[in-house]
Amino acid sequence: MIKWRLSKRCQVSFVMLFLFFFPNILLNAQDTTYYTSFDKMITTRLYASRKYTALTVSDKVNDFRWRFEPNSTVNLGLGATYNNFTLNLAYGFGFLNPDRGTGETKYLDLQAHMYPKNWVIDWFGQIYKGYYMEQWIDGEKEVGFQLYPNMEVRKFGFNVQHLFNGDKLSLKAAFLQSAWQKKSAGSFLLGFEAYGGWVENEGSILPVEIVDSEQRNFSRLGFLQIGPNAGYAHTLVFWKRFFVTGVVSANLAFGPTYVNNINGRERNWGMLPNVFGRVFLGYNGPVWSINANYLRNYVHLSSLEDYTNAFITGNYRFNFVYRFEAGPKLKPFLEYVDPARYFPFKSKQKKKK
Repeated sequence: MIKWRLSKRCQVSFVMLFLFFFPNILLNAQDTTYYTSFDKMITTRLYASRKYTALTVSDKVNDFRWRFEPNSTVNLGLGATYNNFTLNLAYGFGFLNPDRGTGETKYLDLQAHMYPKNWVIDWFGQIYKGYYMEQWIDGEKEVGFQLYPNMEVRKFGFNVQHLFNGDKLSLKAAFLQSAWQKKSAGSFLLGFEAYGGWVENEGSILPVEIVDSEQRNFSRLGFLQIGPNAGYAHTLVFWKRFFVTGVVSANLAFGPTYVNNINGRERNWGMLPNVFGRVFLGYNGPVWSINANYLRNYVHLSSLEDYTNAFITGNYRFNFVYRFEAGPKLKPFLEYVDPARYFPFKSKQKKKK
């Protein structure tokens, strides 16, 4: 059983050995005139970040829009990357999170964003309880918040994409800073993704003073969808060490959406477009890096009861990075996260050449 009391202030993020299951990434050569990997250096980072998963509900009949947002914390953390192993630890200190009157959220938000050569891999596992609601009427935002302390949200999913020009474009340089992109490059992406989850609240989800019809209100909303995606990634390098990286992909997903209301459960199947966007910018060099990045995953749901709904998962981070060579006492421990230890075929390929 998960105890989440620590999760409000403490975030533990592991990006571990998944990419070892893709041995082809260890055999393909890279073009070092475009980027340099720092696999044998330790990339350390001090960072501030915030993760969230929000729900939006739009009423097509009355032109109302509600956004349900968690009061997740801004976290200050430390992390390190060596080879393809990354460990980040962060904590939501009080001085970074003043009381905004938006209630308390208990949550466990696990996101893994991995960028092995020629691949983009994302995993999501969000468990939240405690939301507040912002209300929009006729395009105008109302002042004040309505608290939903018992609202629970679950969202799980993954995204796998092939990066066609991984020899010249490194997304590790943008996100993990364990590489240095020295020349501008771009690449198309192709893959698939799948998501599922639900949101529920005691009584009803929508405010009863606005939606006074019990038949149009609901207490639970769930979905499941899967489909292919395609996209494009590009890094623009200027003044030799400054960069801007953008990654965007669109997904055509198929699956059911359901609501529980006074009439029981109503379900609708549909095919909808989703959007996954990432932006990275900053300074990157052989030793130091300072940068910011933002990730936004927008998942549309099939329309039900005159509503259009969407889950929005976000993750933004500011990094200060320093790289250094491991000393002789530390190197024996680092061998356990060396791909050559698990895939000796790589070294045989080099000898053969």
